[in-house]
Amino acid sequence: MKREIKIFFTALMFYTRIPVPKSTGFSEGNLNRATKYFPLIGIIVGSAGAIIYLIAASILPLHLSVLFSLATTILLTGAFHEDGFADFCDGFGGGYSQEQILEIMKDSRIGTYGAIGLLMMLLSRFFSLSAINPLQIPVVIIAAHAFSRMLPVVLIYTSKYVGKSSTSKSKPVGQKGSGQDVLIAFIFAVMPLALIQWQATLLIIPVSVILLYRFNAFVVKQIGGYTGDVLGALQQLAELAFYICFIVTTQ
Repeated sequence: MKREIKIFFTALMFYTRIPVPKSTGFSEGNLNRATKYFPLIGIIVGSAGAIIYLIAASILPLHLSVLFSLATTILLTGAFHEDGFADFCDGFGGGYSQEQILEIMKDSRIGTYGAIGLLMMLLSRFFSLSAINPLQIPVVIIAAHAFSRMLPVVLIYTSKYVGKSSTSKSKPVGQKGSGQDVLIAFIFAVMPLALIQWQATLLIIPVSVILLYRFNAFVVKQIGGYTGDVLGALQQLAELAFYICFIVTTQ
């Protein structure tokens, strides 16, 4: 039990800015096992965003409430996934070979592709959430944050890590765990789907599978596997796809 608590705190420490006990320390083994709690972290982050939305919506217009909710989730994760998405756009937008793409993604500076990609992603998430029934936004936020984090877990399990941790500008990346860890992550990812309409779930799951398959094929062809930035980009795309699928099935 103590080991599992440390693994969970490792996930909390790595994927958010929520303080954890100093005794948690760092272990590469715990980080690899921590991926099973990635969707649970999504539930925590999404719940924070949902709470802020509900508080803001009681006194502010819809768009401001959505904006504050997005800001909350970004601050809580330290823009962890947004940073990965921006680097992904810079690397795959400006690189022509595996070496170039990996080198660009390691650069701490944001380029044109990254700036435009990040702006478009944030705007897309903002307008997508704003298009959802205001009463359903809180549960959609929680479900989207949880489920979107399942796709990187599957990518880690099915692909290979091609980054170089020793030269990376970011933290170490959790790598392949056990099938049991993937199952645990899956359970955490699908639990919040019970909060939304089943029609939306019937579209979200196959679209997410297709997104994962096509995304994996693309990055494998370009660089041979995944990096931390690739995982961040996948989470962002999966979250946006979740919102769009929900809109399509509920409008």
